[in-house]
Amino acid sequence: MADLAEIDERIDRASARPFGRRFHLVGRERATAELRGPQTMRAHAGEIVAARLAPAEPPNDGRQTPYRNHPVFVAQHATATCCRSCLERWHGIAKGQRLDRDERAYVVEVIGRWIDRELANSFAGRNPGSSTSRPV
Repeated sequence: MADLAEIDERIDRASARPFGRRFHLVGRERATAELRGPQTMRAHAGEIVAARLAPAEPPNDGRQTPYRNHPVFVAQHATATCCRSCLERWHGIAKGQRLDRDERAYVVEVIGRWIDRELANSFAGRNPGSSTSRPV
């Protein structure tokens, strides 16, 4: 698996593209991530990756990841881990073969790190005693 600095660099590149910049944890997705915590988010990511990305040719590839209703879905679009084409282009994970354990672990870590960073950024921008975040 890639080291954390490399994962952060790939997250930064994927999140900097115009499509990736549109995604942030807000509303219900943010509340879910805060309430459930990082271990649960990674567990959910593992289940979602296994079901939707791990097969060699996932059903509806390129359209299998919703845009909202779960923090992992938002993170997948922000980090270009939403489909096999994005995994190949942005992360160098080839299409056409089942994801192995290390590749699945890598994708889960990318998603988890992005969620962690989103939550850390929101806490850094909050006023003490305020329930909403504001731009830093």
